[in-house]
Amino acid sequence: MSLQNLLGIELPILQAPMAGVQDSALAIAVSNAGGLGALPCAMLDANAVCKQVEILRAGTSRPFNLNFFSHTPPVPDEDKAQAWRALFAGYYAEFGLDAGAQPAGPARLPFDDAMADVVCELRPAVVSFHFGLPAPALLKRVRDAGARILASATTVDEARWLEARGVDAVIAQGLEAGGHRGMFLNEDIATQVGTFALVPQVVEAVRVPVIAAGGVADAQGVRAALDLGAAGVQVGTAYLLCPEATTSAIHRAALKRESARVTALTNLFTGRPARGIVNRLMRELGPMNAQAPQFPLAAAAPAPLRARAESLGNGDFSPLWAGQNASGCREIGAGELTRALAGLR
Repeated sequence: MSLQNLLGIELPILQAPMAGVQDSALAIAVSNAGGLGALPCAMLDANAVCKQVEILRAGTSRPFNLNFFSHTPPVPDEDKAQAWRALFAGYYAEFGLDAGAQPAGPARLPFDDAMADVVCELRPAVVSFHFGLPAPALLKRVRDAGARILASATTVDEARWLEARGVDAVIAQGLEAGGHRGMFLNEDIATQVGTFALVPQVVEAVRVPVIAAGGVADAQGVRAALDLGAAGVQVGTAYLLCPEATTSAIHRAALKRESARVTALTNLFTGRPARGIVNRLMRELGPMNAQAPQFPLAAAAPAPLRARAESLGNGDFSPLWAGQNASGCREIGAGELTRALAGLR
């Protein structure tokens, strides 16, 4: 079965779910163009997911993807938290902030029974997971709700692990991809390889369809991925300048500069490796810092600095997520971009 038939879509183009820079509007535009729009749900509560899906279904009758995280909630370590906060003390002093009054970072919750209830109620066509898969009982509930299940793999071993647990397709996330790495079997960045090295290896290793992700920004890149055996391509960064995205003005400006070509993996903003445009915080503290608390506990310390710096018009302390190839970022409608990626005019 082709990926299009499996997911009920016309084009082999999937929009990457991107928490913090999109809501239902982007997903609607991509789905209406024949691709698979996606809604990131890990930073939403159950009521917010239901509200966004209501908007989605009012805007499109086509399939869409609800995306969730599958990480293990961390156990707070106060000693580590204090050491982490100490690294930011100089920045707090610079901006006149109270280091003892840090708000909690944004919630990033793993898929649980409450979200499984939402999926069973809403019955989306597709559900995808990042950082592995939820517990077998939860995964069975998603499957019983009729959803096709996708999940990200960053290595061949992860792809085989996912296939053994019954996913319908594997998203092969190459090192070029923006945002969080989906790695889950180990934390060794040395295991991470580029998209066009990873895809053919995963295609050879599994029987389910493989979706290429990372560094694909135009129709030529899509064709190259398909030529390597991918059944479809997931694209994120290229959509960030579309009017339907909620990308901030500071993030949009960064994507338009030459410096957008310089990205790095960093754990400073959340505690997990994620690719973004290099900025002041990444240069001065990292980009990878061994003192970072577990995901997502690291997010609390930089959050006030981000808010203050952004109020002054700069992204020195912001997670400017982007892949290694921002050349496809265009200020055009997401539907038009989806068709262009598929080679249609």
